Amino acid sequence: MQELLGRIARLDPSASLGLRVIACFDELVVGRVNTRALLASAASLAACTAGFEQRSPARVVRIAPDGHRDDTLAPSRRSELTAHATEDLRVWLEREGPQQPNDAIILERLALAVRIRHGHGRREFDNRRYVGLLVDETVEEEQRCISATALGLVAGRRYRVAVAPLFAVWTTHPAGPEDVVPTPFGPVHAVVVPADHGELDATPCGIGSPTHVSELHHSFRTAMVALRLCDPPSSPRVRADDLGGIVGLLADSAGAGHHPDVERLAAVLEHPWGAATIDAIVRTGTVRQAARDIGIHHSTMQDRVETIERILGFDPMDGFGRTRIGTAHIMWRLENSRVLELPPPPAGR
Repeated sequence: MQELLGRIARLDPSASLGLRVIACFDELVVGRVNTRALLASAASLAACTAGFEQRSPARVVRIAPDGHRDDTLAPSRRSELTAHATEDLRVWLEREGPQQPNDAIILERLALAVRIRHGHGRREFDNRRYVGLLVDETVEEEQRCISATALGLVAGRRYRVAVAPLFAVWTTHPAGPEDVVPTPFGPVHAVVVPADHGELDATPCGIGSPTHVSELHHSFRTAMVALRLCDPPSSPRVRADDLGGIVGLLADSAGAGHHPDVERLAAVLEHPWGAATIDAIVRTGTVRQAARDIGIHHSTMQDRVETIERILGFDPMDGFGRTRIGTAHIMWRLENSRVLELPPPPAGR
């Protein structure tokens, strides 16, 4: 494993450990190594014991970081990070101390590799092409319905699409049809979940509006709007439902174009106080509430509002002006979103 890590580092010295983890498991899957070798690799990368459990036939394997099988009982005080590869297969990492930054991605790739190793990969691969068809608005409705049936989705039920960058960190992975789907903003990981699915533990992640299977292309587009409005760590996940009717308009709009309010808002945001002030105005109802929200005197906020009004050409606190500034603010965030850009590796890695 250390030789493999070294080879990848020589090919791309700037690659973060997370990307190197992905590359390592990709090579292990292509090499068709056995479960024990996968566990040994994960244990070496994480520097802690890696475990595997199979229900039928019953089997438990624990591999220490040095590659040897560990048949001793694990200490009860350990911190255990677990992932379910399938309903019958489970993998985990065991630590004495707190979880490390790359534990989640190591465990995710281990679970994927184990799933493929135990015969689930081919069937999932055969079905994956249907996800792309399901969320493509240019595909005929009949073909989208055929794709939904092939994926096991029920026509009378409602689902939603969640999307995340390929480098997103998943704490728990939902069990639903998924694939990597191309978009004008870059490839994303798309997964279909029931409409009443609980919170998705991915950072960052956009969660689309609930629809019937024939309209999941619309859920996908609203999920993309939601994703582009994510701003980790303050907003790691955004739900389309929370944006109201405007999310549908933004999802169905052509995108780029001439938007005078957005252009004038950009001038406001050039002020050092611009971003915080605009955000407070959009989220509150009065000048006093906005002032309290960012911890300034209301007279200072009133001065800022008057400056904003002069730049925008309308009162942002009155009537339709509130709708205009709210819409312009969301559109500016979409145009300036950086959520799909690969973040720089942590210092020292």
